[in-house]
Amino acid sequence: MEYQVGDIVRVKKEHPCGSKIWQITRIGVDFKLKCQGCGHEIIVNRPKALKMIKEKI
Repeated sequence: MEYQVGDIVRVKKEHPCGSKIWQITRIGVDFKLKCQGCGHEIIVNRPKALKMIKEKI
């Protein structure tokens, strides 16, 4: 599946704040994701990000 900057995605594991909804803020070798529950940002390498994303909303 193709992802674009600004896409909202649902991940398999819940973030400690309780949200499973993340926004993609950067795509490249790494994905930068921003939690829609608390605003926390993480950088995940591409293979791990593609594995953790369940669906695009």
